[in-house]
Amino acid sequence: FYIHVAEEQIDGWVAYRLIEPGYVGWRQLGLYQRELSSFHESAIITNRKTTTTCLNCHEFPSYSPESMVFHARGANGGTIVYDEGKLQKVDFTTIGLKKNVTYPSWHPQGRYIAFSANFTRQIFYVEGRQQVEVFDTSSDLLVYDAKTGEAVTDPRFATPESLETFPTWSPDGKYLYFASHSADSVVTTFFPDMQYDLLRVAFDAESKTFGQEVDTLYNARVMGGSVSHPRVSPDGRYLVYTLSDYGTFPIWHDEADLKMLDLETMEHVDISMWNDPESADSYHVWSSNGRWMVFGSRRLDGRYTRLFIAYLDKEGRPCKPFLLPQEDPRHNVWRLRSYNKPELINGKVSLPRNAEDMFVEE
Repeated sequence: FYIHVAEEQIDGWVAYRLIEPGYVGWRQLGLYQRELSSFHESAIITNRKTTTTCLNCHEFPSYSPESMVFHARGANGGTIVYDEGKLQKVDFTTIGLKKNVTYPSWHPQGRYIAFSANFTRQIFYVEGRQQVEVFDTSSDLLVYDAKTGEAVTDPRFATPESLETFPTWSPDGKYLYFASHSADSVVTTFFPDMQYDLLRVAFDAESKTFGQEVDTLYNARVMGGSVSHPRVSPDGRYLVYTLSDYGTFPIWHDEADLKMLDLETMEHVDISMWNDPESADSYHVWSSNGRWMVFGSRRLDGRYTRLFIAYLDKEGRPCKPFLLPQEDPRHNVWRLRSYNKPELINGKVSLPRNAEDMFVEE
């Protein structure tokens, strides 16, 4: 039987990381891809050859499977960039800010990749439902030029007094959006009033420079909460972000919800239908036509993140989300893995066979 949702197409594949929702162990994880018109799933790359390596933060330019970037954390790790058939490992400790980079966003023109360079720590609670808090003691912004191998930096976004993270480009590549927390001094430990604003700065791709004006789109101190994971719709009309009470790792916050800002009116759109009031709703991605959103939620059991798909009509009205279909619905109970950072792509990724060899410990 058929269930009619909407006429508009969705991109054919979704990529994600499968990982146990733990704190220190990742002996079995990988980046995978699922064909949405079937139940076919295949590995993009895994850590089977080196189980001490953590793979994370995958990103694709303009929904294309022909290029991608991801990080391999470990003894022989680095940032793996696959672009136009060329595979390379970039050591960011030798260029730019001379720090390992974290969250990426690929510029629509394909030449630049914006990164945040985060120094991340975690603490554990002795009581309560929340087990862990993940936070940054420092984080800065840089833009990597994949053509020249250079890193573009701006001193305003590389100071210890402010923590910039989660960069994302506007569809035309003229603006970089990011989350930022202003600290009175160097951050050395987590404090529960760490709240992140949503900021925007212009970027000139020809001169590789940022504009002088920095716009505040969401002031956390005035409006409350903390912003993470901003993503702009392909038509530039809407921006969806995750809002939690505090911090910058909302997947561990039960109160975390998706919020939508209309960039034309600067008013928020009611998408409460997409959220679960008792469980974290977090990582999200737009479809290439702007009519669909795939996001992660822990609403089934509070522990494992599954993928949900939601439709947004042309008038900006959200529709009820539904769980990523499985051939056997019991699969959602049997698979003891979380779906992390969904990314929609318009085809199947095929990395060169030697990709895993680039981060195997020598």
